[in-house]
Amino acid sequence: MCGIVGYVGPQSALDVVTAGLKRLEYRGYDSAGVAVLADGGLATAKRAGKLVNLEKELAARPLPTGATGIGHTRWATHGGPTDANAHPHLDNAGRVAVVHNGIIENFAELRAELAGRGHDLASETDTEVVAHLLAEEFSSCADLAEAMRLVCKRLLGAFTLVAVHADAPDVVVGARRDSPLVVGVGEGESFLASDVAAFIEHTRSAIELGQDQVVELRRDQVTVTGFDGAPTDVRTYHVDWDASAAEKGGYPSFMLKEIAEQPRAVADTLLGRIDGSGALSLDEVRIPPEALREADKVVIVACGTAFHAGLIAKYAIEHWTRIPCEVELASEFRHRDPILDPQTLVIAVSQSGETMDTLMALRHAREQGARVLAICNTNGSTIPRESDAVLYTHAGPEVAVASTKAFLTQLVACYLVALYLAQVRGAKDADEIRAVVRDLSAISRSVERVLETMEPVRELARALAHKDTVLFLGRHVGYPVALEGALKLKELAYMHAEGFAAGELKHGPIALVEDDLPVVVVVPSPRGRSVLHDKMVSSIQEIRARGARTVVIAEEGDDEVVPYADHLILVPAVPTLLQPLVTTVPLQVFACELATTRGNEVDQPRNLAKSVTVE
Repeated sequence: MCGIVGYVGPQSALDVVTAGLKRLEYRGYDSAGVAVLADGGLATAKRAGKLVNLEKELAARPLPTGATGIGHTRWATHGGPTDANAHPHLDNAGRVAVVHNGIIENFAELRAELAGRGHDLASETDTEVVAHLLAEEFSSCADLAEAMRLVCKRLLGAFTLVAVHADAPDVVVGARRDSPLVVGVGEGESFLASDVAAFIEHTRSAIELGQDQVVELRRDQVTVTGFDGAPTDVRTYHVDWDASAAEKGGYPSFMLKEIAEQPRAVADTLLGRIDGSGALSLDEVRIPPEALREADKVVIVACGTAFHAGLIAKYAIEHWTRIPCEVELASEFRHRDPILDPQTLVIAVSQSGETMDTLMALRHAREQGARVLAICNTNGSTIPRESDAVLYTHAGPEVAVASTKAFLTQLVACYLVALYLAQVRGAKDADEIRAVVRDLSAISRSVERVLETMEPVRELARALAHKDTVLFLGRHVGYPVALEGALKLKELAYMHAEGFAAGELKHGPIALVEDDLPVVVVVPSPRGRSVLHDKMVSSIQEIRARGARTVVIAEEGDDEVVPYADHLILVPAVPTLLQPLVTTVPLQVFACELATTRGNEVDQPRNLAKSVTVE
């Protein structure tokens, strides 16, 4: 949530910051603003709405040129999306500018305290109190980093703060607690951002910032300390993708580009994880094999699309390892007092590695003595750093808010973890594991084949764009796919969509079925689990008898479903547990095309942010 950019160096700070904000607009697009230090003062511009509104303001009333600046795209928490509530926020003298991601929980108390000292606060935000507090502290110490440390000690909640002061023209200061912030190190210039995408066109050298740390940026120097002022060692890492990976590349939307990138992303997630004998070699999993052998329960914690990946992973883990597996919504996990101990393996799944609900679930698990393995796409993010081990998905940057390639790569990573557990524990012999690995290695081509046949799905989406409701049905691993298909329509098309386990249909949801209601049915393979297939065919007949318009996703060669499908979408035949990797793709295309037909912004759906960094 919220895109943050800071810069100090030889270039025009305004140009660097606004370009960075364009790359980060997926993180927040309720309002946007910039601040530039120039001519001994502080110049700002901010506007409600998308970044284009700010760009129009800057074109009409240009800011002076300066070499130090900060910027922000907002996802509103405290106060609506108005010009006054847009960041940056200033102190009364207009000498300090602050941008912020997160929530300051004790802002009301601080606001009252400042008002009592004569401060005039102009917005409804929690952020503005920080600008006023910084101004007070700086007036005493004349050191912006020290002022930030003193202010942070007074703040409760999760936050990233970035600030500049007119009396410190060559300095940008940032602070983080439970909210993302990364440093970019260039040649004679330094960057701060909530995501490396903001500065990737300038440098691929980045520094991780840890919990409760303050960073001071100058052109040729980056200094990191704790909130207590103690110097902190930093780790520099190399970003393994370039600026072109975060651009549309000729596609009309990032979402379409990312759907098209899925075959490559799946292949990249498998790359280097299979040795010459066909066995798994997960060097990143630093949990000792003996600890994995002693695990008597697996708990997966995740949110949204990642939660659906976890639901599918449960089938694979229990089938391949025979270890009981629970899947929990991370936002509910710690509040229900879960039963955890050192023999519990917790798997935390998050694309960004900054999902606050998942991070808090992870911390609770570790407090109870459980070991935590992170599945994540973002190098250097908080969740991998606070876990005992990590398996990176290597999906590359995912800019569209609605997740596509992250979901498929999370599934692949979950399958790898399940197989690795089976390998370490001896639950499957080497030949069995090699056979599944071969199937996984062939999946990338199967996803390509699905993408090659999507024009009828797009036509169907355009034909159904006027509908108010779509239902989704699935069985076994098809049930989480149904949930994911419904979520994509909710996110992108703003329409009522629900996913159900097909066996539950007759226990209530069938009352929703009416004449010409579109119902998408994910049909299990008739091979291997024919009883599930037969039951799903019966479910299709039940809803057709009540007038439903059936959209059937089935594997090639499944002739039995053909008479009952008003619209048939065929996918390549793959092993049952891997079927979600191919059946999900048509649902992504369907949702994207339907939303586009309805005139919606598919990359930036209303009210949503890519990385949910508040609880």
